[in-house]
Amino acid sequence: MLERRTPHDDLVDHLVRSTPLARGEAARVVLDVLAYFDETAEEFVRRRHRELRARGLTNEAIFERIAAELPHRAVAPPGLSLRQLRRIVYG
Repeated sequence: MLERRTPHDDLVDHLVRSTPLARGEAARVVLDVLAYFDETAEEFVRRRHRELRARGLTNEAIFERIAAELPHRAVAPPGLSLRQLRRIVYG
């Protein structure tokens, strides 16, 4: 049976060579990291609000903390049309 290749197999291969992770574990780590960076700003704000609310923080404290965290957070960029991509390159 042929093994199915994914766009991130080179990264999975690197993790298998450089860590004690097995291939399946390395692939799961890559997918988890990609999902982490795929979160939009809105999704991040909603998730953090739920998490901090569950810890008993007030909305005032929650929104201050989220405002401080957000600039340091990598969030997914907005979807860009082909025209927008061309404008980025060609102005």
